[in-house]
Amino acid sequence: MTTASGTVLIVEDEESIADVLAIALRYHRFEVMTAGTVREALTLVERTCPDAALLDVMLPDGDGRALGRELRERRLDLALVFLTARDSPAEIVGALGFGDDYITKPFNIDEVIARVTAVLRRTRPADVLPQRPPLRYGDLELDETTYSVRRAGRTVELTPTEYALLRFLVRNGGRIVPKEQLLRHVWQYEHTPPESTVVETYISYLRRKLDTVGPPVITTRRGVGYGLA
Repeated sequence: MTTASGTVLIVEDEESIADVLAIALRYHRFEVMTAGTVREALTLVERTCPDAALLDVMLPDGDGRALGRELRERRLDLALVFLTARDSPAEIVGALGFGDDYITKPFNIDEVIARVTAVLRRTRPADVLPQRPPLRYGDLELDETTYSVRRAGRTVELTPTEYALLRFLVRNGGRIVPKEQLLRHVWQYEHTPPESTVVETYISYLRRKLDTVGPPVITTRRGVGYGLA
């Protein structure tokens, strides 16, 4: 018997789309739960502990982004992937402010599976062992058991993707890490369009949170990548 890849909550009011997603995810050994409304999704999360939520933005009884915020408040480690027809830069940047990925409709089902798998890979890293010591760089300390971050002794709340990005920068010390390497190792993207701004977006989120505690710690080498000061 094979082991499940994880549990995914699908929140989608169009039954045909929800069915296609559920069939594909189950084929790839995911446990799947489905909900058609915000209320149903919240009820399911109260009873179960999914690893990821695949959320439509437009739901009959509310906004999927607001639902995502509430789910993230309840479960900081829950991976959030938005699935919607809205594709304006403002919509995408707004959702990525607290979510982990954003897929626009119409979608390719193989891409959805790959994105969900990639998000879970970076939010539930298999190479991290509970007994590993904290990662440290300057006044930064990353607890590899609880996935929490402290700077200068103060806790900094990060999303799973922000944590994965910061961890990769810490593991590379003071070296400048090329954008392509960050996409490959943090987002698991092998073929990403050069105009993608997901790295820049998350670097700005990290700066906003880390720089409130101390001096700027993330450096930019224009045209190359990012590192730690």
